[in-house]
Amino acid sequence: MRVRRVLTAALLLAGLAAAPAAADASPSPDEEGASAAPTEAGTSFRSATEIGPGVKATAQGSTGDYLYWSFPADATQRATVRASVRLPEEHAGETWQIDVYDGLRRRQACRYGAQTRAVPAGTTSVELACALRTVRGWAEPWANDPLPGTYYVRLSAVGLPVSDVGRAIAAEVQVEVTDAGGSAAVDGSLAEPLIPGVAMRTAAEGGEDGAGTEDGDGGLLDDAPVLAGTDLEDGWSSGWWTDRWLWTAAGGVLAALAGVWGYTLTRGRGRPGA
Repeated sequence: MRVRRVLTAALLLAGLAAAPAAADASPSPDEEGASAAPTEAGTSFRSATEIGPGVKATAQGSTGDYLYWSFPADATQRATVRASVRLPEEHAGETWQIDVYDGLRRRQACRYGAQTRAVPAGTTSVELACALRTVRGWAEPWANDPLPGTYYVRLSAVGLPVSDVGRAIAAEVQVEVTDAGGSAAVDGSLAEPLIPGVAMRTAAEGGEDGAGTEDGDGGLLDDAPVLAGTDLEDGWSSGWWTDRWLWTAAGGVLAALAGVWGYTLTRGRGRPGA
């Protein structure tokens, strides 16, 4: 009993000592979200602003512009893109739309959501949504299935009257990603995620190795195209393991137990008549 009390007290003291250190080391959600949320959008695929799942990105622009963002999506994940646009009080009827493309610039279909909405004159805001299909580990060459990698979001106004071109707007975009689990897994995977996209970074940011791109005179370009740096925190899965193996193993154990139970019943009934 005495040893048990000593061990319990030691564990409690260790937990109390580690708690303040962990609290000081981890930033608050507000500070982390504020530092990670971008405040501008790209104007093309090459200059798309990279955002992570759950991060609300904002941008200022003008009607007639194309605004681009990019985000990562892995196998068995389902991404839902939500966008809202604040419009000026005085404007004619407009139609706003969000489009989602994969790394090969293939436009992806939405399972549901208001991807396109007509905005009557005088309406000061519009909300759009696009729920993508489940990302597959691999697909046939002829299929247009979503694959693991970088995805691009384009926000634009279609059918815009000439009188409304150039008016100031404010946009917000957020990507929500959920995991469908092993039920959406397929047999097979890509060797590498589908990330052929490029992004524009300033010379101060540089590439992955911290170095910018030199021009012909040996200087650094202000905006150097590099491979998109979008990546997942825990890495890309693209492997054979899914939770389907757990269900398969559980089913095998239950089947074995059922076989033993049935064998016991039949043996028990056969003995009296032998």
